[in-house]
Amino acid sequence: MKIMILSVFLTGLMTCLSARAQNPSVEWDRHSLIIDGQRVCPVMGEIHYSRIPVNEWTDEIRKMKDGGVTIIATYVFWNHVEEQEGVFRWDGQRHLRHFIEICKEQQMPVVLRLGPFCHGEARNGGIPDWIFLKGCKTRDDNPMFLGFVERLYRQIFTQVQGLQWKDGGPVIAAQFDNEYRGRGEYLMALKRIALSIGFDLPFYTRTGWPELATPVPFGEMLPLYGDYADGFWERSLEETAGNYYKAFNFRNPSNSLEGGENMGAMDASLSQHSVRHSSPLMRSGGGYPYFTCELGGGMMTAYHRRPYLYPEDAYSMAVVKLGSGSNLLGYYMYHGGTNPDGQTCLNETQRTIATNYNDLPVKTYDFQAPLNEFGQKNPHYYMLRKLHLFMQNWGNVLAPMGASFPCAQDITKGDDSFLRWAYRSKDGKGFIFINNYERLQQLSAKRNVQLTVCGVELPKMDVPAGTICILPVNIDGIRYATAQLVAKREGKIYMEQIDGIPTTIAVGDKVLRNLKAKGIDVPVYKNIYLLTSRQAERLFLVEKDHQDVDDQTPIVNKMREASVWRTITKGVNKVAEEPSDEDFEQAAVYIIDLPEQERAELLLNIDYRGDVARLYADGKLIDDNFYHGRPFQYALWRLPNGCRRLELRILPLQKDMPIYFPREADLTPGEQVYQVTITSRE
Repeated sequence: MKIMILSVFLTGLMTCLSARAQNPSVEWDRHSLIIDGQRVCPVMGEIHYSRIPVNEWTDEIRKMKDGGVTIIATYVFWNHVEEQEGVFRWDGQRHLRHFIEICKEQQMPVVLRLGPFCHGEARNGGIPDWIFLKGCKTRDDNPMFLGFVERLYRQIFTQVQGLQWKDGGPVIAAQFDNEYRGRGEYLMALKRIALSIGFDLPFYTRTGWPELATPVPFGEMLPLYGDYADGFWERSLEETAGNYYKAFNFRNPSNSLEGGENMGAMDASLSQHSVRHSSPLMRSGGGYPYFTCELGGGMMTAYHRRPYLYPEDAYSMAVVKLGSGSNLLGYYMYHGGTNPDGQTCLNETQRTIATNYNDLPVKTYDFQAPLNEFGQKNPHYYMLRKLHLFMQNWGNVLAPMGASFPCAQDITKGDDSFLRWAYRSKDGKGFIFINNYERLQQLSAKRNVQLTVCGVELPKMDVPAGTICILPVNIDGIRYATAQLVAKREGKIYMEQIDGIPTTIAVGDKVLRNLKAKGIDVPVYKNIYLLTSRQAERLFLVEKDHQDVDDQTPIVNKMREASVWRTITKGVNKVAEEPSDEDFEQAAVYIIDLPEQERAELLLNIDYRGDVARLYADGKLIDDNFYHGRPFQYALWRLPNGCRRLELRILPLQKDMPIYFPREADLTPGEQVYQVTITSRE
């Protein structure tokens, strides 16, 4: 049975659907999820179905699965489906049921984040404008608001009915509201509504930040947490504003601070609640497991603050979270998207009724995620993937292991006084987690490091700057290794050679030193294969061949100079406001004529300098970009049939703008298009 359950998680928890009507049983305790008695460490990836065209859903879910994601998370934005009161839209890319059915076909469980408030940088946090005109308090357990919520939940249930986990469907859990700091009674009211309608799921969740004014009874909702490498919501224009540096140090979750928007101290209920009100799906033992739902897979750019994220940011935080005891890594976002068309713009701005803390782009929600707005694979898609393979293959061993923190918990930004490491262990087995990296800080190499875990002393080694790795102790016959476990298949163990650290593998009394990577075909010892980082990141991954792009390039002509440099105002929340539609009437205008060619899998790349760029097809805004040093891309396959001419409008950069730009950005005043090319997505 255990062999079957391992295979279940290798393909997304659901390979046995065809064999029986019911899915595997799901329980949880203070350590982890338990699937049919087997502990697992899932990987949850956020993708917003309504921000991606329906005809792309299958391919994008497959990419997430190939990247090692084992659970899909998605918001149901209320104003995407009921923008006009009483008129629900479940058509096209709003067709939730179809999305869930595709997840079932791809054997991917789904966590629905139901709202009514979602945030997700959506207009009013996803709550429709018309709600605010009713005179009722939102996100409150008053009868008027809950009446509207019940109607929403009933509509969502029509999309879910027959596709819940108990029915053999993929919907495994639901989240109530988001980032809520009020009374727990409101969250419980939402749960009672959902249960009365027919939602009957293995578990329910809430975001564990900020701390609630009054608690939710223990066991009713699992609190999930998060960390980010940077935050567009920061008011500061400094490069490393906020306390995000804490996300790069191993921390005991019972006293850690989460580095996200308005995230306060982690709820002590992780370890201190009694089990008096325990859920029937919770095993005895007390306390919640440590799970995340918003580990920053990237970061959006707001108008006033435009962080530039690096692949190591996401990978480092994931390794730190795992080493700190988390047994579910949930990434926000794992896949970027594009806001759908609505009766009005569906992005968060300072001018909207609510949730108006920042100005976000009108269309793009790229998020610099592992999979970008159009499904482009970023470097951290591959980097994270090897970690996800490790979790799939050794999650049952890792999950019950306690975390130990031999290093300082409270650090200052850029603290370079010690090697950051932690370990998890149980019954003489362990994993050592090393993180010699912090975003935008230059941590030095650490010399003559010697680590001892579970009575096993590893050889002295130098740990280069930027090293992020996991080392095994007494795992699968390996006494210790200075290489990282990646996967095991058919008795073969695959390991990654860590750059700059000589590879030593001790098996029994035999110590193999200075091993070199030989790839997937030649073992370095018996059943052990040593891979380069690139080989580890792409292990077992079958990718499409790169599409050949002919020599034709777009023809670009500048039709108009920017006529007036706009006055940058500050909005109600005291940060710079993004330009209005009227401002773009004064923008520089370029015409892009596209060659006649097949457009599937092809991207338009606009290498430019400016403040904000907007792209139009047939006079309609199709995408936008807040400049932050990277090209503006667009998926050519999304263009209307026969469209061969695009209009690009760019507002110029100005001197001393009240905006944080990353160091990669060229801040020369004015605007310029350097190059426009067509490339393959892969």
